[in-house]
Amino acid sequence: MIVLASDHAGFEMKQEISRYLEELKLPFKDLGPTTNGRTDYPKWGYLAAKAVSSGECDRGIIICGTGVGMSLSANKVKGIRCVACTDCYTAMLSRQHNNTNMLALGARVLGIDLAKLLVKIWLETEFERGGRHEQRVNKIMKIEAGNIDFLEEL
Repeated sequence: MIVLASDHAGFEMKQEISRYLEELKLPFKDLGPTTNGRTDYPKWGYLAAKAVSSGECDRGIIICGTGVGMSLSANKVKGIRCVACTDCYTAMLSRQHNNTNMLALGARVLGIDLAKLLVKIWLETEFERGGRHEQRVNKIMKIEAGNIDFLEEL
């Protein structure tokens, strides 16, 4: 299950991405908003991140003007690794190396065709389990938990 959310700047792109997910026959939950009226991104980034962190949804796609505000808000929630993404290489590596569970897109900086391509790449790319990437993600989770003992290793 994928959760979708946006602010007013990302509303139209969210609508397009939801249609795209329907085409791909992927289950999703659209948290909102339901109109393009002015609204603040921290609310939507947080609500989507909580849906992922709680296990209600497996991954999340959030959209604002640049993707940055949404990603900052989502990344404040424990267990979230959200990437603000504008290119295919980052979409792929954020999954392979960082096991990102949320994707933030910028409706004011991306065309819809590129946004759909980023979603496709991000959803289809698997995390490379084991080895240095998994060790690094584990260190990120330790930082989140306040355990920075591994810093002595450096």
